[in-house]
Amino acid sequence: MIDRFLEGNKHFLEEDFRKDPDHYGPLASGQHPEVLWIGCSDSRVNPERITGAKAGEIFVQRNIGNIVPVHDWNFATVLEYAVNHLKVADIVICGHSDCGAIKALDHESKDAYVPLWLNNAMEAKRRVDAKIQVPKNSEEEKLRRRLIEFENVALQIEHLRTYPPVRAAEKEGRVQIHGLYFDLANGELKKIL
Repeated sequence: MIDRFLEGNKHFLEEDFRKDPDHYGPLASGQHPEVLWIGCSDSRVNPERITGAKAGEIFVQRNIGNIVPVHDWNFATVLEYAVNHLKVADIVICGHSDCGAIKALDHESKDAYVPLWLNNAMEAKRRVDAKIQVPKNSEEEKLRRRLIEFENVALQIEHLRTYPPVRAAEKEGRVQIHGLYFDLANGELKKIL
């Protein structure tokens, strides 16, 4: 696979990088993304690819379940840097269909770390389950998972607003927060919040 990546890089150099020096040249000495994208690590949901963004336009934080953990140093540094230093104007939390993290909320795990991490999304499941009846068939279960995926985006936006840099930037009108959802089945990205 690494050889394939290196070949892919040669293609990138020839077909993209060398053909657009006005774009890539300035990126060698600094970045000025307009958006902080908080998305899932899922390999099927590549932010630049699904949005048509170019290198340097999106500052990306990806993790299992597009989660905004409360009191996480790694996440806090990404957020603080994006808001206070890069001066992003928008923060996106993007959920997606067929999310393994959302599916895992319903299952016991012997993993050491994944269940602890998913506790950051458990409230989304509780909220949806409190509003709907227990699914009776696979179609209803699929709808339930989608509702939890949507609710998880909303929950993570709530978590995002607990961070002081975001609260200040939003209050001052320097940043807007958006909830997006990517449907793997049809390739559509839409705003849900």
